[in-house]
Amino acid sequence: MRTTYREAVRAAHREALRGDSRVFLMGEDVGRYGGAYAVSQGLLEEFGPERVRDAPLSESAFVGAGIGAALGGMRPIVEVMTVNFSLLALDQIVNNAATLHHMSGGQLSVPLVVRMATGAGRQLAAQHSHSLECWYAHVPGIRVLAPATLEDARGMLPSALRMPDPVLLFEHASLYTLEGDLPDDAGAVDLDRAAIRRAGRDLTLIAYGGSVGKALAAGAELARDGISAEVIDLRTLRPLDRRTLVDSVRRTRRAVVVDEAWRTGSLAGEISALLMEQAFYDLDAPVARVCSAEVPIPYAKQLEDAALPQVSTIVSAARTLLGSR
Repeated sequence: MRTTYREAVRAAHREALRGDSRVFLMGEDVGRYGGAYAVSQGLLEEFGPERVRDAPLSESAFVGAGIGAALGGMRPIVEVMTVNFSLLALDQIVNNAATLHHMSGGQLSVPLVVRMATGAGRQLAAQHSHSLECWYAHVPGIRVLAPATLEDARGMLPSALRMPDPVLLFEHASLYTLEGDLPDDAGAVDLDRAAIRRAGRDLTLIAYGGSVGKALAAGAELARDGISAEVIDLRTLRPLDRRTLVDSVRRTRRAVVVDEAWRTGSLAGEISALLMEQAFYDLDAPVARVCSAEVPIPYAKQLEDAALPQVSTIVSAARTLLGSR
């Protein structure tokens, strides 16, 4: 069926709420307003205020309430409006949700799902546009997901709700209007494997979330000049699917990592180190990184575009690795 990324996420919520009475959705404006990005539109009318709960303007409070509900046997889905605002709940996520299973000697589990919009490209300026996924991917005790396709937008939530430990879902805000065909039987997906979105032999482009489409477009542009680029969608940022990454680079012998976060301390840096450690003697060139400029994301359109990874910068990095072939 024809659908959008937004509608795929909404369908996953509807299925979860219908299928398990322990599931409820909570966050700012998820009820009467229908969600900041209209993901939860219509769910309040269908399931009522006990299952779709508008929360006060306090990320620390409602994420903390979600942790408590999960400890009490519920299956909460907590929506944080944007990743920048999740920093107000950093203590709850890092010091409580991520640690309680370990600190209780396995006696406690926190089956909590936290969803949030991330990324730039919509002229919302610095306080609504950053990509901080790597901060959370640094933390043991949580799983970090980045759905880039309609199938993953539909299928990652049901898979996450089956996990006994906290899961963070980062939905790139530029993807909500992405449109395409989704099988009628689309459902839960494997959260342990990266996906090869385009096969290739000359180099590997590694991306996630909102950068996957740019990597695929770069692959198509390179193909017009006879360069065969493999495109890998990480899908899960913690834990990384190391085998898929290393096997691909051992075949292609070159890699470009595309990451909308800043270069310093980025996930791109972690992946570069991984490839150097496990595939050093297979590489014909150093791993290249295409990241955002090290500035707060600008508001002005031309400046925002200049600060972010673009198809042209990915293509340029690939050509440099191949000696301008």
